[in-house]
Amino acid sequence: MNRFAHCGLLTLCLLASGIGQALAHSADEHAGHTMAAKSASAENAQVKFADVALVDQDGKAVRLEKDLVTNKIVVMSFIYTSCTTVCPVVSSIMGKVQKQLGARVGSEVQLVSISIDPQRDDPKRLNDYARAFQNGPGWSWLTGSTQSVNETLKGLGSFSGDLKSHAPLILVGDGNSSHWTRYYGFTDPSVLIREVEKLSGQRNTHARHTAIAMEQQP
Repeated sequence: MNRFAHCGLLTLCLLASGIGQALAHSADEHAGHTMAAKSASAENAQVKFADVALVDQDGKAVRLEKDLVTNKIVVMSFIYTSCTTVCPVVSSIMGKVQKQLGARVGSEVQLVSISIDPQRDDPKRLNDYARAFQNGPGWSWLTGSTQSVNETLKGLGSFSGDLKSHAPLILVGDGNSSHWTRYYGFTDPSVLIREVEKLSGQRNTHARHTAIAMEQQP
């Protein structure tokens, strides 16, 4: 083997080694994200809303259930602003849901995104992050003290305690009932919208039955 061929082979080996190390580091850093995002799935869920103080992207104090969930059909995600892999995709899915539902968001439907990194994600960071995805009212981005956020996440079944193992998750439910569904992975926005429509139809059916029952009362 001549000197030039030997140098070329050595360079290729060094490049391959460096790329391999970089990929291994990347895979380790985002292992939870990558594994969880491979396939989308759904399951019925029981949720509990912790009665704790949170704050939205405008610095306004809110109680999740009382101020955002009650009387609304809710689509809820869990993100953190320094995440560069899964979270922007999840937020983009939420943005498409908002766009397709239009004016119903903010009236019948409420979108909520909760930061799982409250130590770094203050209202200003959330506000800056939200601009890339939000188009119009009816989408609250929440943070708060570590204790308050952790209690909230535990009640919603989305607490992991480790940002690296945070799985992409979107919750859809009716704030007036116990019917909630967890969607894991990168769920197509149309699937989430169909669930919103189903919950809306159930609401309308219940309202009609209630009205008929009241009319029939002596």
